[in-house]
Amino acid sequence: MTYTTVLFDLDGTLTDPFDGITRSIQYALDKMAAPVPDAKELHWCIGPPLWDSFEVLLNTSHRPELDRAVAHYRERYTVTGLFENTLINGIPQTLVSLRDAGLDLHVCTSKPHAYAGKIVEHFELTHHFGKVYGSELSGERSAKAELIAHILEEEGLKTSETVMIGDRKHDLIGANANHVAAIGVLWGYGSREELEAEDPILVAEKPQDILTALSR
Repeated sequence: MTYTTVLFDLDGTLTDPFDGITRSIQYALDKMAAPVPDAKELHWCIGPPLWDSFEVLLNTSHRPELDRAVAHYRERYTVTGLFENTLINGIPQTLVSLRDAGLDLHVCTSKPHAYAGKIVEHFELTHHFGKVYGSELSGERSAKAELIAHILEEEGLKTSETVMIGDRKHDLIGANANHVAAIGVLWGYGSREELEAEDPILVAEKPQDILTALSR
């Protein structure tokens, strides 16, 4: 199969946002007078939409309560947490090689595009991507299936020529829902079992594996 366009998840795929996300979740839970787990117990929160994570952490589906938790999270995240983040080793070189191979790249993240764009710019990756696509601050298009559908329409992409790359099952589920090929990556926050369950074309152990697979 020949692919022309690659959609990249951000958190856990291009960068490691562990400190910024977990500390901001802890801050929000404290503000909500809820139990505050250790950071290592919050790794599963990296990837899913914030509302989904807080629904579990607060044991409620009451939207106003979840909105309040997300607002507290953003109080810290937008000031400090945004840049408590590190670039995955090997990603810049892989992006250069994919572009040199003639592929178009876009970011596809559940994170609000207002924040995602700042992170991509901070790590000097902006020039690699046509556009940074993310959710709205309201939570609209935070589900990967909805976001990928939006990108396909906006960019006029063929599903058969597009591949989604991410570290969690949500990325692959979203790709499958849109009949788009998917690649799972193991340097993020999803296990091999989680990723293989969604039938990706590849589970990559290192960034170079992506280039190898897409250059065949």
